Amino acid sequence: MRDALVAAAFQLFLEHGYEQTTVDDIVTLAGAGRRSFFRYFPSKEDVVFPDHERCLADMTAFLGAGTDADDPVGRVCDAVRIVLRMYAENPTFSVQRYRLTKKVPGLRAYELSVVWRYERAMAGYLHERFTGRHDGALRADVVAAAVAAAHNNALRSWLRSDGQGDATAAVDHALGYLRATFGDAPDDAAAEEQEDVVVVISRRGAPMWRVVREIESTLGQD
Repeated sequence: MRDALVAAAFQLFLEHGYEQTTVDDIVTLAGAGRRSFFRYFPSKEDVVFPDHERCLADMTAFLGAGTDADDPVGRVCDAVRIVLRMYAENPTFSVQRYRLTKKVPGLRAYELSVVWRYERAMAGYLHERFTGRHDGALRADVVAAAVAAAHNNALRSWLRSDGQGDATAAVDHALGYLRATFGDAPDDAAAEEQEDVVVVISRRGAPMWRVVREIESTLGQD
């Protein structure tokens, strides 16, 4: 019934336009009642994005199943591929929806709210992983926004081509660029400690024991 309602809705949207189609029109064509429609979809907008709630739940579960050994940036890149697979499973439907959202401002706003929820899921995961790091909260928000932007850039390019070409390769290329830019670098404070350099000046010809003593003294060792 859920699939029948989605199919009926998009048939009517394509034939008559989104604004001209009512929920009553959809349920009549699908052979269902209004109660059935609202059991699956809280609003007419939701029937345009029928899989996003499931996809968001899958992404959240994937991030929650990560371990401390995971590269946080790599983990969110893998998580956003879940969204890509949802689109790639049905290219015809995805292209139809893309064309529809371009025409209807209200749907475009709804889609942006969906993207924001994906971004917030990734940011929440990164906030936990970057806790205690220098600018950890800032880094989490920037990386989450960048992952969403890279994914959407490649995805929309694929949709504009009517679903032709390899969507996975396009998204992998965009995420590869992001990982090269925002890879899991060490915390700034730790990096400063690792880069600490000590220079000791000693008299030419001084015996090695004296040079070692000067180094130990410089480092504060007895």
